[in-house]
Amino acid sequence: MRFVWPYGGRSVFLSGSFARRWSELIPMTPVEGCPTVFQAIYSVTPGYHQYKFFVDGEWRHDEHQPYVSGEYGLVNTVLLATDPNFFHPNVTPEITSGSNMEEDTEAFRRLVRITDGNLTDVVPRITEGDLQGSRHRISVFLSAHTTYELLPESGKVVALDVDLPVKQAFHILHEQGIPLAPLWDFSKGQFVGVLTALDFILILRELGNHGSNLTEEELETHTIAAWKEGKAYLNGQIDGHGRALPRRFIHAGPYDNLKDVVLKLLQNEVATVPIIHSSSEDGTFPQLLHLASLSGILKCICRYFRHSSSSLPILQAPICELHVGTWVPEIGESNCRPLAMLRPSASLSAALNLLVQAQVSSIPIVDDNDSLVDIYCRSDITALAKDRAYAHINLNEMTIHQALQLGQDSYSPFEPRSQRCQMCLRSDSLHKVMERLANPGVRRLVIVEAGSKRIEGIVSLSDIFKFLLG
Repeated sequence: MRFVWPYGGRSVFLSGSFARRWSELIPMTPVEGCPTVFQAIYSVTPGYHQYKFFVDGEWRHDEHQPYVSGEYGLVNTVLLATDPNFFHPNVTPEITSGSNMEEDTEAFRRLVRITDGNLTDVVPRITEGDLQGSRHRISVFLSAHTTYELLPESGKVVALDVDLPVKQAFHILHEQGIPLAPLWDFSKGQFVGVLTALDFILILRELGNHGSNLTEEELETHTIAAWKEGKAYLNGQIDGHGRALPRRFIHAGPYDNLKDVVLKLLQNEVATVPIIHSSSEDGTFPQLLHLASLSGILKCICRYFRHSSSSLPILQAPICELHVGTWVPEIGESNCRPLAMLRPSASLSAALNLLVQAQVSSIPIVDDNDSLVDIYCRSDITALAKDRAYAHINLNEMTIHQALQLGQDSYSPFEPRSQRCQMCLRSDSLHKVMERLANPGVRRLVIVEAGSKRIEGIVSLSDIFKFLLG
């Protein structure tokens, strides 16, 4: 049966006599195109049932649907009868005076409370035992499975030679629709690093710096190896003799367990590592098999527990109850990390600086009411490689809106913009959030208020894994 709450709200749930005798709250989601209308589909047995809506922390009834008034306040009713002559005498189909937003009587609050007498416990709460039990099962699963299981039956991987010009490298990233590629050093016979969209951002910022030693002409011949060495100098990564310190190459083997790979990704603050295999003991003749990512590992978790979610109680909890991610501070709340947001009129230079300084993969673009308009991602920068657009723009003059328009026709078929611009609601379950983050190219979800799309928080892949692993 379809239940509808058409009066808006930030967080809306359904409960009733059919929902484990009022002890379960069923999340309701906005109808597409009608953000103030929430709905839920629930299996209801024939008979007489009572139900109510839990809206923004308050119990409500819908005065435009049949309801009864009695010792437990006002409750909506539904009658699913197998006998056409059956009629429940207490159903009052007439609409009486009162507001659909009227709060319930204390008697009803006593009716729906759980054993310890707290009304708030009607909202799905996770006990410490549920939390630790769920984390233990996930840890056991990750420890028992290897990165080999992430390998697709068929696919391709792209690697770049370190002697390739930087300009050509970013054309390849754009044309192949990939945000990064492992680097191969022919002289050493091994993989030595990764080239990412962040490198392109840093190069564009360096080109825009009037005191830079790197010119647009030099970019034509500047190799990846030369850039990586120059980047080390920029970051002060030099030894006592003034030579660039070689960065440790982060990778995984096909038989590493998934938990170790997740910890490696989190500790090194990266989202992807190459899976490299060598049949020789000294590591010669390495083979690049795949790129292991947090989203790919999360997809494995979702697939494994999809049909046994009861073994992980935390999956059904609303994301707002789990303290996962970064949230807009409540009124009077202090010492909270502010959310990085920008207006469409902000310069592309401001966006690139914020991506680097805040160390985030994407920035929500909002209007004057802090409602979500779009998202600017690190990988969007590769759109400037098309037709050498980077050579004809001024980062301080081009706006984010113009940059997004420029790249509108340049999005990769492997990373559709409709997937990357993902949103979720504070009432969405952890399982639903995980399913969305498991999509390729999605690294952060923006939590918005239903209807207004006002930003309430952001949850990232790393947030989810830090929570799941404790």
